[in-house]
Amino acid sequence: MAESRTVAFHTLGCKLNFSETSSLSRILENEGFEKKEFEDLADVYVINTCSVTDNADKECRQIVRRIQRKAPASLVVITGCYAQLKPKEISEIPGVSLVLGAAEKFNIAQHIRELSKGDSAKICSCDIQEVSGFHSSWSVNDRTRTFLKVQDGCDYNCSFCTIPMARGKSRSDSIINVVNNARALADHGVKEIVLTGVNLGDFGKGPDGAGASISISGREENFFELIKELDKIDGIQRYRISSIEPNLLTNEIIEFVANSDKFMPHFHIPLQSGSDKVLGLMRRRYKRELYAERVRLIKTLMPHCAIGVDVIVGFPGETSETFTETFEYLHSLDISYLHVFTYSERDNTHALDLKPVVPVNIRHERNKTLRNLSYMKMQFFIGQHVGQTRKVLFEGHNKNGMMEGYTDNYIRITTPFRQEWANEVVEWKIG
Repeated sequence: MAESRTVAFHTLGCKLNFSETSSLSRILENEGFEKKEFEDLADVYVINTCSVTDNADKECRQIVRRIQRKAPASLVVITGCYAQLKPKEISEIPGVSLVLGAAEKFNIAQHIRELSKGDSAKICSCDIQEVSGFHSSWSVNDRTRTFLKVQDGCDYNCSFCTIPMARGKSRSDSIINVVNNARALADHGVKEIVLTGVNLGDFGKGPDGAGASISISGREENFFELIKELDKIDGIQRYRISSIEPNLLTNEIIEFVANSDKFMPHFHIPLQSGSDKVLGLMRRRYKRELYAERVRLIKTLMPHCAIGVDVIVGFPGETSETFTETFEYLHSLDISYLHVFTYSERDNTHALDLKPVVPVNIRHERNKTLRNLSYMKMQFFIGQHVGQTRKVLFEGHNKNGMMEGYTDNYIRITTPFRQEWANEVVEWKIG
């Protein structure tokens, strides 16, 4: 398919997927492909999938059907977590040309060259245990904030999660490579880097997933050493830590962020449940008191800090009492917003064996209850800062005459578009 010279991408899921999609785009552009918007006609469509919930799987199938109606002669390539977990299922979706698992997605150019429309779907996958090596990825020219992947995979085995099966063991880039990538991004004019990974706080294991390698000055590599080195780089004005497990968010990391001009006062810390009983069923590595201690220290050192929380509702064994416990716990915490996920059954997870199963309609009711709480939390957080002047990095997208940006502590600001503010940090009084 050497004559195919246009490609379009669509990303489902997390910030990590966005960083990898951007890298896949650069690989194909270097091979002579012209990048198109996903709504345009293209010779090849690449869908980078998520599989955290059943909805992500369904969305992938819906997108393939839309492409078939719009561009039946085009090639459709599926990669990402769903592709690794269920390659045969995806290959049977009408219109799919190629399924690339975790070990093959960065060889995408070679695989596309060997494809012809009309062939049965080709599967290029392997046992996830065989996946090793670390591929640096970052998004650039896509967003004002660049997502920089520094870690991949996970050695945790939470009972609801398929990510270790989809991405393999925990492995990392080296500090020197991350620093070099950050410097290159600074040279491209990037102002803010969001550090991303599957289990970011586990940074330090080498590309084969083994042990901790040795960093500069003979220190072992870990996440704390990484952020200290990144803080020294000229040109990058802002860093954010995308998400970090509470048991890996150490006091020294919190204290460092509190004293840094570059690391933003903003943490996203997965909780999943406010009930110790449910946390045990989930096989999480902490209890709620440890989580509360992390929040207390952050707010003591940085009262203005934004704290985001992941929480799952409707997990097997979550009774009305334990859900109430979760609600009241979240209500009591000095947090800023919630990302609420409705539990969905995933194949080959321990949670499938847990009882009792929560009816789907009750799961959705609980989701709505926590989303309402999240809205109230965010409104209260914003209200605490009315009248303050904070620094906003504005994005360059003109959305119907408006532009958006975020304060250092992650309050979204919307204002009439001004080209001179695009990708610039502006002092802003919160009204």
